[in-house]
Amino acid sequence: MSILVRAAAPAVLRLLVVFMATAAVACTQHPPPDPAARPPQSSQARLIAALRAKIPIAPLTLSGDPYLGMPVTDSPAGAVCGVRFEPDQVRYRLATFGGAAAAAAAGFAVTHFGACGTCSTLQDLAVYLEKPDLTAPVRRCGVHLSAESTLQCLQDLGFSSPCAQTWLYNVLNTRRKCFSVCAWSWVEDEAPTGPDGRLNTCLQCDEDRSGPIFKATAGRTRRNSGIRSSIPRPDEQIAPVVHDYVPNSVRQ
Repeated sequence: MSILVRAAAPAVLRLLVVFMATAAVACTQHPPPDPAARPPQSSQARLIAALRAKIPIAPLTLSGDPYLGMPVTDSPAGAVCGVRFEPDQVRYRLATFGGAAAAAAAGFAVTHFGACGTCSTLQDLAVYLEKPDLTAPVRRCGVHLSAESTLQCLQDLGFSSPCAQTWLYNVLNTRRKCFSVCAWSWVEDEAPTGPDGRLNTCLQCDEDRSGPIFKATAGRTRRNSGIRSSIPRPDEQIAPVVHDYVPNSVRQ
């Protein structure tokens, strides 16, 4: 095995950057949804279009890399991020509440569990709904040689600028903290999870070393927005969120 690995080393080194970008999406991957449980494609497309047409008022932004010592506050237990539309049904506000009841009392609908963050906008929700598996597109972004090019690629996926920045910092941190672990995992072509359901060593490293700050900064993840993806997760980890609050969407 060691001889084969040494022979493959040049190709491996050329492709490691591709792999490390893939690792950055580990925390938010889940099994593909059951087609029978999803709305028809035309309805999904109309919902996504409605989400993208909305305009956030004073969305959260980043002032720097949260992995380089910036203070990050964990989401309070039971907190939710709520959305409330203005009378024009286009502009909307995001706000964090102590729970769903408090949000409803203020006229807000729950858009995800946990405090609002840089990826809480409906624009970012549209990306998560449209691309339940972000592995391939984020991998393509990760092969860019400069952070600026990677950031632009992430924005081209449809993310808002603050959310794309958060994803970029997550990718860079995973490269710093998990490079050796993930390099070997990639060479071994490890499956995302083992027979016991545990994440492979690379994905676990990403979840441990990058996941907490990403979640605290981004706010929205697929799991806390009620969206499944390509890595198996227990049902109880998927928040019971229904996105039926969007004006001019198929659910109205």
